[in-house]
Amino acid sequence: MLERLNQAMEHIERHLDQGVEVAELARIAATSEYHLRRMFSALAGIPLSEYVRRRRLTLAGADVLAGRETLLEIAVRYGYSSGEAFARAFRAMHGIGPGEARRTGAALSSQSRMAFRLTVEGSSSMRYRIVEKADFTVVGFKARVPLVHAGPNHAIMDFVRGIVPQDLERLEKLSDQEPHGIVAVCDDLDPGRAEGTELDYYHGVITSAAAPEGTTALGVPAGTWAVFTTSGPVPQAIQELWRDVFTEWFPSNPYRSRPGPEILRTRLSPDKAGAEADAELWLPVEPEHG
Repeated sequence: MLERLNQAMEHIERHLDQGVEVAELARIAATSEYHLRRMFSALAGIPLSEYVRRRRLTLAGADVLAGRETLLEIAVRYGYSSGEAFARAFRAMHGIGPGEARRTGAALSSQSRMAFRLTVEGSSSMRYRIVEKADFTVVGFKARVPLVHAGPNHAIMDFVRGIVPQDLERLEKLSDQEPHGIVAVCDDLDPGRAEGTELDYYHGVITSAAAPEGTTALGVPAGTWAVFTTSGPVPQAIQELWRDVFTEWFPSNPYRSRPGPEILRTRLSPDKAGAEADAELWLPVEPEHG
């Protein structure tokens, strides 16, 4: 997987002054567009589209300082429809306009080329199982919240605190299939998983029952799920599990992510004063070459 991903990175470099189509990158990487965006974001720490933009502006910055072409010629070559659009993007990355940068020879920012390498340690194993699940429904309370990669998500915490405990108790009684009990469900996430982008968050249950008044239902089609388990401090252990799934498990297993909600079931450890939890993460997957 990493070898094919690096071939896609080479394709980006050869086409920075042309169109870079995600569909073509996915073909080179022999995976889906959806999974490519997810994998790149997890491995690189930035969305694929942002990496391409920053690489273009890095090369454009060098061309601006070289002074061999007009600013408009540079803008057009790197895909900007006008000098104004190019100047805005240039300033956003470099902190200075292209004209001023050329006049003053200012120092500019740079996005280095990326290549991916696999470090094999063999010091730990990941606990998982593959589940074929019929279509089901998530029923619960819904909010639109920002994505947070590290540390507490205060928007989710505030939302959950605002739910009446008795309503959650009644909702939990409707749980009639895996994963059992109250679950946290994230849906409609940005493909690039950029920090701060918004997602739909459901605090509810997996059930075949009708949604009670005041709750929202999310229908989920049948499919394959990879189920991962971990234990540790909250929320670090869960966030590290999500990271390890995409940086270690997917590159080593014949599955890829597919569109669908991500489901998390947690149970706090009673002997750790709520500081640690056992967690089960359900991710929608499909065979890599299915």
